[in-house]
Amino acid sequence: MKPTLPQGTRDFSPEIVRKRSFIFKTIQTQFELYGFEPLETPAFENIDTLMGKYGEEGDKLIFKILNNGLDRPEKHVQAQEDFNRVLTGKNVKGITERALKYDLTIPFARYVAMNKGQINFPFKRYQIQPVWRADRPQRGRYREFTQCDADVVGSKSLINEIELIQLYKEVFEKLNIPVAICVNNRKILAALAELAGGASRLTDITIAIDKLDKTSLDKVMEELSAKNLDEQALDTVKRYLSLKTDETNNKEIIQKLEAMIGMIDIGKEGIQEIKFITNHFADIKLDVTLARGLNYYTGTILEVKPLGIQMGSIGGGGRYDDLTGLFGVPDVPGVGISFGVDRIYDVMDELKLFPDEIQQSVEVMLVNFGEMFQQRNFDILHFLRKNQISAELYPDVIKFDKQLKYAHKKKVSFIIIIGEDELKEGTISIKNFTTGVQEKCQLNDLLQCIK
Repeated sequence: MKPTLPQGTRDFSPEIVRKRSFIFKTIQTQFELYGFEPLETPAFENIDTLMGKYGEEGDKLIFKILNNGLDRPEKHVQAQEDFNRVLTGKNVKGITERALKYDLTIPFARYVAMNKGQINFPFKRYQIQPVWRADRPQRGRYREFTQCDADVVGSKSLINEIELIQLYKEVFEKLNIPVAICVNNRKILAALAELAGGASRLTDITIAIDKLDKTSLDKVMEELSAKNLDEQALDTVKRYLSLKTDETNNKEIIQKLEAMIGMIDIGKEGIQEIKFITNHFADIKLDVTLARGLNYYTGTILEVKPLGIQMGSIGGGGRYDDLTGLFGVPDVPGVGISFGVDRIYDVMDELKLFPDEIQQSVEVMLVNFGEMFQQRNFDILHFLRKNQISAELYPDVIKFDKQLKYAHKKKVSFIIIIGEDELKEGTISIKNFTTGVQEKCQLNDLLQCIK
């Protein structure tokens, strides 16, 4: 049988893993610099934890795990019967109780709800783990991918939003990715919903608007019309979306928002929060079409898009002031952001932004001329590694040029040669692969030669 990969998944070669590690380390360093603490949650959750938290569209993308019945022997027969019902299209209740996690935010909310009594609030956590979505694979969109999240729970202060936006800016500066950071507020969208038929319309409107960067305005209007929005409501949404133009600055948009929804209390709150944030960042963009279709957002919403390349968002997040209420623990406000590492990788790879030095796995390679020189080579290996210099001895006794070719492919900086002369003299021959210069030195001088 020819080996294949499940659609929407990938293998990562050593070269790719090093590039990804460079991204992870850059993000993790900034997380910890800002006082965030690490956390991990299981790869799968109870299905009730996930379902109903991401809206109708999101629920369709959750990977459900079929009960195997092996955790309790008495359930094995029942699991087989359930599976047979699936094949025949009959009732499938009870066939699945667990699912792979769709994102890191809901499992984090579940963790906070379960451990509220032991957590020191405000709690700042970061998490770097894979998630799974039964999405249609395409460029920049995978069924298994890694998220890097930072969240603050237990605080309503907008200072948290300011800190998270600054964190975004610094990470992308360090990665040399030019980005546009866009902001909106769900309270503004809630006010729009009130104008367009009532608060119950919020989900329909945000789901439709969230697709605007992938489809046309006409298609969005068609979708809303299919949701039974009347002509007046459709006109209100269209007028709202028209506030976005490339020439309009934040102050002009805010003035127009005040005229349109400023008389509605929740809209007024959203506008004040937007003012606070945009006043701190001259280069952040207020984007009224930004909706982020997830139901749990309640305030600020953010999205990061790379400039100069065709790619979807590479980061996003927002405020969710009652997410733990879904698990019976109300009044724990929170706000968080996420980095889309897989898309960040694609952007950096296409724009050739990875530093050359991250591809070097071994700095020094020792040539193997046989058993006679083995102990001397081991002594040198031990010395180098003790001094934090990565080194390896070629394991097989083969032709010298083949060993050099191996070292060249591994991008080794130096090779060390211990032959009969070096053994007799107690010296080390070291060749700089970059300059081509070869010299002899004593073991105590080896570090200086390498530096």
